[in-house]
Amino acid sequence: MTLVIKPLTRAIGAVIEGVKLDKPLTDHSLRALEAALIEHQVLFFRDQQITPREQRAFAARFGDLHIHPIYPKHEEVPEIMVLDTAVFDLRDNAIWHTDVTFIQTPPLGSILAARVLPETGGDTLWSSGIAAYEALSPPFQRFLNGLTAAHNFAKSFPAERYGTREEDRAKLETTRRTHPPVTHPVIRTHPVSKRKAVFVNEGFTTHINELADAESQAVLSLLFAHVTKPEFTIRWQWREGDVAFWDNRVTQHYAVNDYSPARRVMHRATILGDQPA
Repeated sequence: MTLVIKPLTRAIGAVIEGVKLDKPLTDHSLRALEAALIEHQVLFFRDQQITPREQRAFAARFGDLHIHPIYPKHEEVPEIMVLDTAVFDLRDNAIWHTDVTFIQTPPLGSILAARVLPETGGDTLWSSGIAAYEALSPPFQRFLNGLTAAHNFAKSFPAERYGTREEDRAKLETTRRTHPPVTHPVIRTHPVSKRKAVFVNEGFTTHINELADAESQAVLSLLFAHVTKPEFTIRWQWREGDVAFWDNRVTQHYAVNDYSPARRVMHRATILGDQPA
């Protein structure tokens, strides 16, 4: 297979042609996709008719897979998360966030496949933490480097939304006990490219450890707003059969909640990563 890479913006995003994700990847194609992911941060594939098992197999070529403690799983393929608005409240995805930063080794990446789409709406936006960092002034970059921030599972999974039934409350409390807040650098360095990126997100980051509360709130508010500037982002209009693969180490994303009461079903595989540094 010969990959064709079509960049979408200077900051982030590329469409990949010439690969079928339902077929086993050659080592050459694997290395080419890894390089494209590092350079473009989110990759889009059109017209991919992959089953959950094939999606799992594709994702597993890049690393071990994560099973989410709260979201529903595919009944036959537990590594595939089922994001179905008909059966689960997904409003927490309509916020800028980086997946699963509430663990010590947040995901390397996620692979999202469109299954059922609304007639209109339901786009997803991604933002480049690298582009956001590089646009900051050098004095502010120096200030942020070396700071750390707390990431808390409970921020995006409040009891009033995820603990309404007894079995849900038990799962939520177990997850809170087994996933206490963790600390990550405010600015992380990509383990391969060595480029720096903003690594705080509105979904899970609660405060900057080294700053007073008011200072922390001010800096986080600035960074949350800064990383979502249009020049650092891309918006993808889904078609059934689309697959997106993003580098979770240096990006954030936002699932636009503008299609209710229509249904939207997506399948996600999540690849575990390393401890941010």
